[in-house]
Amino acid sequence: MGKSKQIKENASAWLFLLPSLIFLILFTLYPIIKTLIMSFFQSDLSTEEPIYIGSENFKMMWEDEVFRKAFINNLLFAAGTVPTSVLIGMGLAMLVNRTVLGSGLARTFFFYPVVIPMVTAAFIWLFFYTPEYGMINNLFKFFGAGEMNLLGNSSTALIAIMVMVIWKEAGFFMIFYLAALQNIPKELLEASYMDGASKWVQFRKIIFPLIMPTTLFSFVIATTNAFKTVDQLVVMTQGGPNNASNLLLYYIYESTFRFLDYGKASSATVVVLVLMLVIASIQFFGADRKIHYS
Repeated sequence: MGKSKQIKENASAWLFLLPSLIFLILFTLYPIIKTLIMSFFQSDLSTEEPIYIGSENFKMMWEDEVFRKAFINNLLFAAGTVPTSVLIGMGLAMLVNRTVLGSGLARTFFFYPVVIPMVTAAFIWLFFYTPEYGMINNLFKFFGAGEMNLLGNSSTALIAIMVMVIWKEAGFFMIFYLAALQNIPKELLEASYMDGASKWVQFRKIIFPLIMPTTLFSFVIATTNAFKTVDQLVVMTQGGPNNASNLLLYYIYESTFRFLDYGKASSATVVVLVLMLVIASIQFFGADRKIHYS
């Protein structure tokens, strides 16, 4: 009787999970498998039917200067945006965690960029960066720095995109850190204060270890976001100038919809998936040992 009840409970659980499992297979597992298979075929405008070419797509891709530039740019983009947006989000959460007059308004102000669609945010910052009459250029002129075309300069285009993404994402991570901070028992902080611990000691010995699960989660999400950036590039730079702001997903977008080279786009997608898997594994297995779950 007990075994029959357990089988019935397991069957009920799987029945509830079935809709999600179907969506997972149709919209995640199947596309990944299809992309992996397509990466070994030549499928472009010169072929009526896909032709199996083995690993030639990967070889040609690594020999492509544009791909190498996009690959390096994406690593730099992730290195700049991921820790910065997470740390700023943590700092904002620490700032607005206190119950003081105006803290609710401050939370709304910091979170507001998150609710703005990415394309809208890109147009807003495109106006900021516009030469001659853009707000940032007017600030440069006011301080005597002269006019600068930030998006039209190869040395500043990627940095300009990074600033916009950090502005957009910091409030998102602030919400998670704010929830984590409010779950820390006040008794711990009060006891440490009575023992003479400074604010820095409280943060280093109590607060930071307790919010490490949130930090790991934020780093994984931020890393994923760093490798799926495309909307703002379409609006602001289209990967230019001279591929200075080109990123992997925009490279895949162009290969698919502009050049109609599905084999090359599939192989680049596989590289992105493997790269993200490696980075996520390092984050999980490297940081998980130092995390205290309550």
